[in-house]
Amino acid sequence: MPLLGQTRDQLQQWAERRGLPRFRGRQIADWLYRRGVRTFAEMVDLPAPLREQLATDERVGRSAVDQRQQAADGTTKLLLLLADDRRIETVVLPYTDRVSVCISSQVGCPVGCVFCATATMGLLRNLTAAEMVDQVLTAREHSPGGKVSHVVVMGMGEPMLNYDALLRALRLITAELEISARRITVSTAGHVPGIRRLADEALPVTLALSLHAPNDELRSELIPMGRKWGVGEVMDAVRHYTRTTGRRVTLEYLLLGGVNDTPELARELAGLLRGEIGHVNLIPWNAADSLQPVRAPGKRSVRGFREVLEQQGVTVTERMERGREIDAACGQLVVKRAQPEAVS
Repeated sequence: MPLLGQTRDQLQQWAERRGLPRFRGRQIADWLYRRGVRTFAEMVDLPAPLREQLATDERVGRSAVDQRQQAADGTTKLLLLLADDRRIETVVLPYTDRVSVCISSQVGCPVGCVFCATATMGLLRNLTAAEMVDQVLTAREHSPGGKVSHVVVMGMGEPMLNYDALLRALRLITAELEISARRITVSTAGHVPGIRRLADEALPVTLALSLHAPNDELRSELIPMGRKWGVGEVMDAVRHYTRTTGRRVTLEYLLLGGVNDTPELARELAGLLRGEIGHVNLIPWNAADSLQPVRAPGKRSVRGFREVLEQQGVTVTERMERGREIDAACGQLVVKRAQPEAVS
């Protein structure tokens, strides 16, 4: 087990088990999380013999940057190589007022959304909490000013299918990296038990629901998970999350040309959300992903869909397309590299 991913208290207990003073554990925690070092040799306030011994006996737990691509808008996509030679994606998104990092929760994904490049991988394995935290640390190394202010768990994988590691990572990010839970967003394709469980954790993160269709028939075609939990059941879980946490839920709606971008579906969506969710984030599909059998919506259909929602009193934002020239959409870069076979 790497030292990264352990809490400050656990590292102090680890130090005691090695016959070291507890404060050595605190020192190591500071080096791991506050300063983001990659080697024990960098922990210069530890005695040199101890650093050498740790390098022999222990593992820090950082990934290697296998590939880095940067777009003209500053978006940076990192392909990270894990200890078992699997690869994941992390995206750094600099804005004028913040720097966000989009992190993965699984290697691949089992949900199988028809519009997502990651779906072509299947599920290879879950990430550990350490591997999720490592992505934030690596993003800091590649961000303007060396800082990250916001975290979005919206990369490869369905976070709720890796719930225990997700929760541990969220607590480490808030406690050790000192990023407020209110600046963390967890995105789900509608895993109802996970939404309800997260609501009861007293951790005020923002929930983002990837709905993409306002009815069961269309949603089950786009998102196979929709066959297990219908739109009504998902919305009930969202209401529970809002009531329990007092936090708003953002609804993500990916617009696919000729599939889910009609005015009729916009009206149906507005009716579904009335009085429940007041904010929809429209995401025109990233046409750079040639692996998927769908197409981008036209500008007219995007504008028309938005106007219908706004006429019905729904607040709408439209996600600005970023990093198109570097395959920044989820899964686009990693599927170009060989991965071991998926688990069944």
